[in-house]
Amino acid sequence: MKKRIEQLNEKIELLSTSERSRPLRIGIRVVWNLSLLFLFIIITGFVFVGAVGAGYFASLVKDEHLQTKEEMLSQIYNYEETSEIYFANNIYIGKLRTDLERRETTLDQVSPLLINAVLATEDEYFREHNGIVPKAVLRGLLQDVLSMSTQTGGSTLTQQLIKNQILTNEVSYERKAREILLALRLEKFMTKDEILETYLNIIPYGRNSSGRNIAGVETAARGIFGISAKDLNLPQAAYIAGIPQSPFAHTPFTQYGKLKDEKGLQKGIERMETVLSRMLEVGYITESEYNEAISYDITKDFREPEQLARDNYPWLTYELENRAIRIIAEILAEKDGIDPKRFEEEDNLLKKYEILADRDIRSSGYRIYSTIDKEMYDAMQEAANNFNYYGHTFTRTEIDPDSGEEYEVQIPVQVGGMLIENKTGKILSFVGGRDFDISELNYSTQAYRSNGSTMKPLLAYGPAMDYGLIGAGSPVVDVKFTLPGWEPKNYLENEERGIMPVREALAHSQNLTALRLYDSILDQRPVTYLEKLGFSKIVPVDYESIAIAIGAMTVGTTVEENTNAYTAFANNGKFVDAYMIEKIVDVDGNIIYEHESEAVDVYTPETAYMITDALHDVLEYGTGARANSLLKFSSDFAAKTGTSQNYRDVWFVGYNPNISLGLWMGYDDIKEARSLNQFNNTYYQPSTRVNMLWANLMNAVYDVNPELIGTSEKFTPPPGVVNAAFCGISGLAPSDACTEAGLVKSDLFNKNFLPTKLDDSLIQSSTVMIDGTAYEALDSTPREFVTENGIGLNPDFIKRMLGRLGGDGSKLLPKESSLSEKVVSTATLEPANGNPPAVTATLQGNIITWTKSAANDVIGYRVYNVTNGERTIFATIKDGEELQYTIGNGSYMVVAVDITGLESANSNPITIEDPGDINLPELPGDVIEGEPGTNPGNGNNGDNHNGGNNNGDNEDGDIDLIDDLINQGRN
Repeated sequence: MKKRIEQLNEKIELLSTSERSRPLRIGIRVVWNLSLLFLFIIITGFVFVGAVGAGYFASLVKDEHLQTKEEMLSQIYNYEETSEIYFANNIYIGKLRTDLERRETTLDQVSPLLINAVLATEDEYFREHNGIVPKAVLRGLLQDVLSMSTQTGGSTLTQQLIKNQILTNEVSYERKAREILLALRLEKFMTKDEILETYLNIIPYGRNSSGRNIAGVETAARGIFGISAKDLNLPQAAYIAGIPQSPFAHTPFTQYGKLKDEKGLQKGIERMETVLSRMLEVGYITESEYNEAISYDITKDFREPEQLARDNYPWLTYELENRAIRIIAEILAEKDGIDPKRFEEEDNLLKKYEILADRDIRSSGYRIYSTIDKEMYDAMQEAANNFNYYGHTFTRTEIDPDSGEEYEVQIPVQVGGMLIENKTGKILSFVGGRDFDISELNYSTQAYRSNGSTMKPLLAYGPAMDYGLIGAGSPVVDVKFTLPGWEPKNYLENEERGIMPVREALAHSQNLTALRLYDSILDQRPVTYLEKLGFSKIVPVDYESIAIAIGAMTVGTTVEENTNAYTAFANNGKFVDAYMIEKIVDVDGNIIYEHESEAVDVYTPETAYMITDALHDVLEYGTGARANSLLKFSSDFAAKTGTSQNYRDVWFVGYNPNISLGLWMGYDDIKEARSLNQFNNTYYQPSTRVNMLWANLMNAVYDVNPELIGTSEKFTPPPGVVNAAFCGISGLAPSDACTEAGLVKSDLFNKNFLPTKLDDSLIQSSTVMIDGTAYEALDSTPREFVTENGIGLNPDFIKRMLGRLGGDGSKLLPKESSLSEKVVSTATLEPANGNPPAVTATLQGNIITWTKSAANDVIGYRVYNVTNGERTIFATIKDGEELQYTIGNGSYMVVAVDITGLESANSNPITIEDPGDINLPELPGDVIEGEPGTNPGNGNNGDNHNGGNNNGDNEDGDIDLIDDLINQGRN
């Protein structure tokens, strides 16, 4: 070897010194030097280009703030997740409305097949690179500079994460430079698994089966295939992994939630095949797995189009959304050190935090758990939808202000219902309306209407019992009165029942009794009871008006508020505010809100029980009897109905110890205040309709939960409720006069307010009747018209009962009153001036009749027999009796007599010349023959008018019988 090396060196030396090889040596040196020169130029060029590129890169990112780890991670993890709503018992309803639907997951809950598919397709070197792949960046740059038609893309998963969470989709070198810089930095702060998990949660995946935009693999798996991401098979994983390249082209669903046709699906399927091919190349799957997946029919796995929660439960979805926004708004305000109570006074502040809360709730992935019982809710909707007697649906033509085209508006009878659990305040179910497409307003929670007579127990009778003014059966006054511009009436406009018991007034829903009672307590500001009962729209004028006692609030109330108020009667006088959201949980499982019920004392337990006991009668014989008869089960129900002016609203609120169900019906027509009192032959009376629907709804929820709805528990009286005697006409302790008159009654009282003052209502009286009204007789009043030694009402008592509203005292005991048989109501009458006008008499057979006197103080009439110019009183007829009398032969005339004793001028004379002019009834033979017992006489069998013998012989014949009949007619 050594010799060979030496020989080689000698040859080289010879070649280098040989004259023949000189040109070759020169050529080699020239080539070498040129090579060195070119190498220098190339290196210098590369250095220059690199320097320029680095400088340009530096110029692009010179303004980029060097973010800390905390700043970067807060942006990376700040991705929206859709909030979800649930029925009671954690039954899923759906997602809240949002532009992008997302459900977060963790890496261990994602199928490895899907992870491999994503890596094979999007970032083959994900596990090796430090945020970027330089050759991929240069390739992308070269393609962009040369404007090549094929763009392979050069972004790693880390870069895509930066683009989606920190930067934008802007196409510029500056954005790309910042992306590269931030990707390199992010890799120092996050592990590969953390980056991958975040990427899988934020990348868009087109649309789901409801047409909603979706992001994140868990949302995609559920929305496209109806399964979790951890359960995906290979073809499904490949399909989802291929969607992000062109989300809306590759997604299988349209924006309307419909499956695309075969042509529309082809792009997504082709992309799935590409993903499978990449997985095979990279080695994630075998050839056999590839072939099996390629032949798989992925279209059979697409889930059926899904309805949104808004479609299935529109009123519920919006209601929970609105309530959650208010709750979150209060939480955000408290975080800012602001007392949420300021919301009640500062609308702008409320609006600000509601906007912030709205954004938060649509992006924070809250789980909102409600109190709504799904089965009860569904049952109530079905019962409401199947009811056929709401009333007539009107239509109106309106003009679209944009297009100018006419369109038809339907105006149906709307409905709102609310079911509340008394002790907890949980809203178990509600009916929001008839048709969400016609009106999106929730008529159970958002429509403020007059609550009519359902206000009476809450504001008149309840507070009056609390104040010790009345018991359950105390007398109240049903007599008309007049105020400036208003003359209140009962449901039957001409009805005045006078003095009547509380429970009867409630059962028949008398307006006048409630108004008079409320006026007597108005100075004690009973509207404060409504404040404690949660009525939210009370205005200053409501504290002064007595019309509010029958539901005439300035703004009105909702079905929720009204029903909730009645739960206080079921809860021994304690009010528990109704609620619909049980708790709100964030994405990490932390409870950020949980409802806590708080009871507020409103009525005493004694008042609550007495009102409930009285409201039993509404169902027994009052305005709610129809509903009671339609219930399929028995429970201890109490109820109150209500009707607003002109039947614009009808109400029914009923409760037992467990639950309260309130119901409203009416038209929602701003342009016309439509009445329900139309087409009654088709749809029944409005009050009957609301009775029927209330019973239908109650029966529906009873079928769902008989133990709760049909509880056998009874309302029990508290120790403070006792049964006590009182004078039924005054409500005071029974006096001797009241006892002798048989007017003593007994009913329920609060033992702290028993009647102790002695009754003073009754006095001895002499009265006359004028037009059905009793008036006190004057000294000059003819005694034959006077009722002597009767029991009358004390004038001071009358004044006290009528109160400051006044009224006609004679109506305190009208004829139809149960007390009028024993007590005569008296009133003062101003006699007319002069004699009453004359009347006109006529003869019909042997009966004289006459016209009624036009005077207002006539107490009756006298029939005179005239013989030889001399008048003798033949008969006296009191006012109120028939204006006729049977007469015999002779001449007669009639005069009217007033309360002062003055007579009118004589009527025209009436004459019967002989008995033949008298039309006698055909006499039965047994009377003529004196059959035993046919003619009242001295008590002997067959005694007749002349006292004949026991066999009824009549010695004077027919003339005596005629005289007898005439005398009987006079009597």
